[in-house]
Amino acid sequence: MTRPAAYLDYNATVPVRPEVIDEMGRVLSAGGNASSVHSLGRKTKAVLEKSRSTIADMINCRPQMITFTSGGTEANNIALRCIRAERLIVAATEHDSILDVARHFPGEIIILPVRATGLVDESELEKHLKASDLKTVVSVMLANNETGVIQDIVSLSSLAHEYNALMHTDAVQAFGKIPLDFRALGVDMMSLSAHKIGGPQGTGAFVAWEKIDVEPLIRGGGQELGRRSGTENLPGIAGFGIAAGMVPKSLQFMDQVREWRDRIELELARHTNTVRFFGAKSQRLSNVTSILMPEVSSETQVMAMDLEGICVSAGSACSSGKVKASHVITAMGASKQEATSTIRVSLGWNSCEEDVERFIKAWCKLYDRKHSA
Repeated sequence: MTRPAAYLDYNATVPVRPEVIDEMGRVLSAGGNASSVHSLGRKTKAVLEKSRSTIADMINCRPQMITFTSGGTEANNIALRCIRAERLIVAATEHDSILDVARHFPGEIIILPVRATGLVDESELEKHLKASDLKTVVSVMLANNETGVIQDIVSLSSLAHEYNALMHTDAVQAFGKIPLDFRALGVDMMSLSAHKIGGPQGTGAFVAWEKIDVEPLIRGGGQELGRRSGTENLPGIAGFGIAAGMVPKSLQFMDQVREWRDRIELELARHTNTVRFFGAKSQRLSNVTSILMPEVSSETQVMAMDLEGICVSAGSACSSGKVKASHVITAMGASKQEATSTIRVSLGWNSCEEDVERFIKAWCKLYDRKHSA
């Protein structure tokens, strides 16, 4: 596929790094099944475990704590559905793969409100933790996929453990954009995804302490230490390992990305004082900005940018292509109209200054056309 003139949708999926493609091709050509006991099987198993060790090194955990999955969505499902919890406490700004599980959860469900900054109200969390002795899983995203707002997971984990609750964090968007340390965060469980760091789609990881009893979501041959059966997606996992090994390089580039993101916000704010950037008053990821263009629908903005050869999105990209009011933006106190007039711009390893210039020019052009009357 030809690269668009300006791809600014990295939080949806990151362009696969060439090194990842090369490794996946090599693994595909070699073949083999990691469960086979012959020499080819052993070589295949070594590739699998090398990737597991690389990812473990990047997030500071033991390799055996990593269970490979089909992606972040499956990892989130395991964390909420397979721990035999009786109660779920999740933030209102979570990804749909958390919120939809919560909606179908047979036990008690609590949706935590967030402040206008996008941060979880810790006093609300403590109130609910105090109210019940039910076995509880608390799930709060480390960095929001739409606004980039970074939660104080260390503090939230400490609070959850004070009341004997388990703490899970969806770190899918954080990985590769900020340093990630499983132990330092104090969490019990974590979700990761390869395609958010330049790896392949369809591969992710559920990370948890070995002491946590996980009821398998998928049963069969007992792969992944019995936590997730099925023949492993070896090419995807190998690609995940290569992408994870390149995370330090990605982190170094984040300073440049931040400059470009800040430039977008500065130029748009100079053009009109009606623009708004959700989450800008909180600590957030360097690569993303959530932009309100008043009275112009998100769908109109996305289509207009597409006609200019620019790829952006309206909120999360994991909702079957639907453009709808962002639950993240409304949870932060915005009106439905504002939520349906907001787009997300996100940059990454293959972004360039020209991409930024093209977007600024196109956004201002659209704003002037829609507000000239």
